[in-house]
Amino acid sequence: MAIPSFVDRVKLTVQAGNGGHGCASVHREKFKPLGGPDGGNGGDGGSVILRVTENLNSLVEYHRQSVRRATNGQPGRGDHQHGAKGEDVVLAVPAGTVVSDATTGEHLADLVAVGDEFVAAVGGKGGLGNEALASAARKAPGFALLGEEGESRLIQMELKVLADVGLVGFPSAGKSSLIAAISRARPKIADYPFTTLVPNLGVVVAGDVTYTVADVPGLIEGASQGKGLGFDFLRHIERCQAIVHVIDLGTWEPGREPLGDLDVIEGELAAHGGLEDRVRLVALNKMDLPDAPELAAMVRPDLEERGLRVFEISTKTGEGLNELKFAMADIVTARRALIAEEESDEPRPVLRPKPVGRAAASDDSFTIAKKGDGEGGFLWRVRGAKPERWIRQTDFNNAEAVGYLADRLNRLGVEEELLRLGAQEGDAVAIGGEDAVIFDFRPQIEAGAEILARRGEDQRLETERPAATRRRRIDAEYHAWRAEQEGRGDHEG
Repeated sequence: MAIPSFVDRVKLTVQAGNGGHGCASVHREKFKPLGGPDGGNGGDGGSVILRVTENLNSLVEYHRQSVRRATNGQPGRGDHQHGAKGEDVVLAVPAGTVVSDATTGEHLADLVAVGDEFVAAVGGKGGLGNEALASAARKAPGFALLGEEGESRLIQMELKVLADVGLVGFPSAGKSSLIAAISRARPKIADYPFTTLVPNLGVVVAGDVTYTVADVPGLIEGASQGKGLGFDFLRHIERCQAIVHVIDLGTWEPGREPLGDLDVIEGELAAHGGLEDRVRLVALNKMDLPDAPELAAMVRPDLEERGLRVFEISTKTGEGLNELKFAMADIVTARRALIAEEESDEPRPVLRPKPVGRAAASDDSFTIAKKGDGEGGFLWRVRGAKPERWIRQTDFNNAEAVGYLADRLNRLGVEEELLRLGAQEGDAVAIGGEDAVIFDFRPQIEAGAEILARRGEDQRLETERPAATRRRRIDAEYHAWRAEQEGRGDHEG
């Protein structure tokens, strides 16, 4: 199957890297096998980032490969060694790329300038090692935190060509020829319908004004409902500041005439919507043909009566092109000044995605809802950025780690709020959404208290001292006793 050279809409699965797990390790050296915690942190997972890059005009690269993954962070190790961070994956996209969530349809970002970036999937945060978890009250943690999973989502990227002026008209009206005549662009040109299969973009210089012109391929009646090619390309004129109707004065198709062509195209633009405020110009093309001047003289009064500026041009001979170029430049200049004035009066809004992952970790809020009567399931559900994140970081095979989780939830106020709402000991409590962790509520009793009374203290530091260390302690006690006896004058030598 042939792969297209131009793609302006794709769906892409982006998968950020997982964070590496923290390490639970105890420092060991000669005569000091239990010298304290030295487990390093896990590295953060890599993120998937979209970045606007110059000289791109298609999303075809993502049509070929529709899944992009960043690398995972490495786990921490003993001897104070932190895991390496996963590498970010930077995806180059053309200016004018609109990003949305393909599942929900939520608008995520509008990337319009070179260098604009959007983090499409945030890498998971690496887990803390037991060295980082140590404190005055928890001198030797026997656990570490797990790394978080990286974000995964299905996004849709849609390209809307950034052009100042959009050319519209029936197939073979001369739009591509006009771009070729007024710029250095060299689109494919022929005398049959649907020659242009992709939007063409040209840079035009008129005096000291430089602007871009794009055409919309294949507009016919019914294009806004999917007929022809226009349905796929109408979006490319949404950002244009002016619209130029290119009308064919030499069409050979029966039943077509200039005013009728204009009405059909305007009907499709109205059906697409959002273009009512754009300035319109009309370019009557192919004035080099024998009957064209007579036809132009017949339709010009009707066009001007509608308030439209009319230009008689020929892309073959160059007739009227300079006048049209400078008229478009005047419109672009006026629109740019108006936009600049509006932006100076009101700060331009910046679209930001909803906080997810570590970006939401600073939110201390949580909610608790009562669900049913608890038979055959849980009775209370706790939702919140921090509680759910802490659940993902906890190794439930480690009793000390579970106790640490209980302490964190208690400090956040979850236990207090459950009691206020009427939770009873033994009630089932779920933390999280579909992948929730369910446990029995034990108010004012630390999880695993029977084994966690010394939480954070490695008893081996006290009970498993080597013989040499014990001898030094006995010697020190003996010398202290002798000094005490000498001070009293009771030492017998």
